[in-house]
Amino acid sequence: MTMQRYSPLLTDLYELTMLAGYLEEGIHETQAAFDLFYRHNPFQGGYAVFAGLDPVLDYLENLAFNEEELAYLSDLGIFAPRFIDFLRDFRFRGSVTAPPEGTVVFAGEPLLTVEGSLAEAQFVETALLTMINFQTLIATKAARIVHAAAGGTVLEFGLRRAHGPDGGLSVARAAAIGGVLSTSNVLAGMIHGLPVRGTHAHSWIMAFPDELTSFRKYAEVFPDSTILLVDTYDTLRSGLPNAITVARELRQRGHELVGIRIDSGDLAYLSREARRMLDEAGFPGVKIVASNELDELVIESIRSEGGRVDIYGVGTRLATGAGEGGGALGGVYKLVRIGERPRLKITSDLAKATLPDRKRLLRAVGGDGIFIQDVIALADEKIEAGSTVFDPVNPLQHKKLPSGAKLLELRQKVMAGGKRLDIRKESLMEMAARSAEQLRLLPQGCMRFVNPHIYKVSITSGLQKIRLDLYEEVRQSVEKLIGEELS
Repeated sequence: MTMQRYSPLLTDLYELTMLAGYLEEGIHETQAAFDLFYRHNPFQGGYAVFAGLDPVLDYLENLAFNEEELAYLSDLGIFAPRFIDFLRDFRFRGSVTAPPEGTVVFAGEPLLTVEGSLAEAQFVETALLTMINFQTLIATKAARIVHAAAGGTVLEFGLRRAHGPDGGLSVARAAAIGGVLSTSNVLAGMIHGLPVRGTHAHSWIMAFPDELTSFRKYAEVFPDSTILLVDTYDTLRSGLPNAITVARELRQRGHELVGIRIDSGDLAYLSREARRMLDEAGFPGVKIVASNELDELVIESIRSEGGRVDIYGVGTRLATGAGEGGGALGGVYKLVRIGERPRLKITSDLAKATLPDRKRLLRAVGGDGIFIQDVIALADEKIEAGSTVFDPVNPLQHKKLPSGAKLLELRQKVMAGGKRLDIRKESLMEMAARSAEQLRLLPQGCMRFVNPHIYKVSITSGLQKIRLDLYEEVRQSVEKLIGEELS
């Protein structure tokens, strides 16, 4: 299927007004670098799963205004003709540095670094944030749900509750990166190459004179893929007995009932009883599917109470990123260098200051492969095992990296001159395998849903120094300005 075009008007107005201002001031071609990062792990958890890079690269490679879009901007009456002419030839010709999708990442780390002219790097802010923020949020939610399922299969059923059609497609893609590898969304199945799964609705059953007839008719149409929804009237006294009857009839015709689905009630109790009834009737291979407002906490509860669910259909709370500390990732996009000068955004709290200049992101790994911690360094700074690193929130706290640690680069340049550097796109299955492997290598406790272990992210001495120097420079400038106003 042809790639969806993202209009350059998919942006906030202020990106355009800033761009027009840069053009008028003659600084639009000044070289600049921006970092995209987030400040708090989603869902009050211990990590995030990076996603959304491939759509970002597609957007950047194809960024161009068409005549209809230019006419609309001209009709707004706020932009000069010179600016409209400038946009006619506007393209992204910069570079992007990023980790591969499916990489496990943490708060405060530079995910994307975008470099190019000030005009190019500034303008793409909003589009990049909407793609990375949402898909990383959903990939992380999916990974948490898969962890809670503990080997059980998880299906993505969220299209009808997703944030619009585009949101539904993004959910299926990002959820796959997080480990939910099947979807009910048929269009997402075609576009992203995902297996599509589904059963039937309560309305199918209600469209027939009785439940047993509806089950029989569905089994006649789909004899080798029948999953029956058993909770329309009474799960244990009606739905299960009728499903077992149909299972026997299918077997007599040389077929097997694939599964039953429970969409309401006490899922732990009902799944236990369903398993007992199916096993006693001679159908131990029939799968039990559970749905109805599931998330990682509900699934963990079902399992802890002895539930016998094989497959979890997760919809609303996955598709919307719902949950404590969820709803939105909160990623930001900050200027870190302009021309030859590093830049620092600060408030009165140094702990909230950004990390200036171009940077590397490294991961210290032990001999057993388990991740120890991450380190953010200046782009040209030497860092090795045994080096002293600092807490970015509390500069007085520091430690030495273990002497036997191996340092791995987490990011690489993926775009230069506005073009991808690797024309082979990874499959979602490859990205999912990466996230699963990296989650397996996290230190113990990072995957906990309540009070997870806090994975350490440190900065190097060089980055610490440049940040403190810039902070002092800004402080002195502000104090001088205040003194002049008071005199």
